[in-house]
Amino acid sequence: MENYGSPGLVTVFGGSGFVGRHVVRALAARGYRVRVAVRRPDLAFHLQPLGNLGQIKAVQANLRYRWSVDRACEGADHVVNLTGILKESGRQTFSAVQDFGARAVAEAARGAGASLIHMSALGADADSPSAYGRTKAAGEAAALETIKSAIVLRPSIIFGPEDDFFNRFAEMARLSPVLPLIGGGHTKFQPVFVGDVAETVARAVDGKLNGGKIHELGGPEVASFRELMELMLREIDRNRLLVTIPWFIAKGIAKATGWAPGAPITIDQVRMLETDNVVSPEAQKSGRTLEGAGITPHSMAVELSSYLWRFRPQGQFTRKGAA
Repeated sequence: MENYGSPGLVTVFGGSGFVGRHVVRALAARGYRVRVAVRRPDLAFHLQPLGNLGQIKAVQANLRYRWSVDRACEGADHVVNLTGILKESGRQTFSAVQDFGARAVAEAARGAGASLIHMSALGADADSPSAYGRTKAAGEAAALETIKSAIVLRPSIIFGPEDDFFNRFAEMARLSPVLPLIGGGHTKFQPVFVGDVAETVARAVDGKLNGGKIHELGGPEVASFRELMELMLREIDRNRLLVTIPWFIAKGIAKATGWAPGAPITIDQVRMLETDNVVSPEAQKSGRTLEGAGITPHSMAVELSSYLWRFRPQGQFTRKGAA
């Protein structure tokens, strides 16, 4: 396993999730010792094979209990906060996780004398119509106020083998003859590959990104929601009717059903869709992007076929280019 520098200890909050496992792998490949801080360490055993024996260790931590956050950061050289939610559930509220929780992690990192890399999202804005966007902005502010040299990363939609975007709609297309386009599907996105996000985090830990800055991460293609659905359908070789759902109808459905477990969409998510999710011209101009970090972003066309092939009609389960 390659060692890119002097190994240190990195505490990764949210390291057992979709993005987290790729971040843990990238850090382990560099020789870092990784402490994965999660609510359920017993469910993080899948991370062990990503590194050498004893290199990766899961510990219990809950953002609502400050003592557990402090304990998880003890002795760490670097702290990475990947925690975030797209839907509130019980005590897991936007405020608790993305605002209060972010400040707790930042203060614990400061107490440990560690550097801080904070994962936010494009769309973070104190004036956002969505609670998600507002609390993401509050989390950014907490990180930068607490540790002036903190690095904040704002990715667009993240795609990859275990993503909750293309996989969700591919499964929907497998079962349903129609797919909804909220607001006509005109909202623009700049999907970014999970491996590129993980590499950016690792380079931030390496000290290769400017501290005290917000870096925006987007892939090489900007596409509307409609175009993303069309791309996904081509990849899984299925024809489905794309039906426009006007904003007022989508909001009505979300208000009526969004509270229920497994609801297709919440009112907060509808509000998020009203704003484009792309890298800003300011970030591009100042080099606070993937390319600015020296990373050539992977395209959707290259990566999607590597995992969406399983949603193709029966008898077409071979990957593109396979015999």
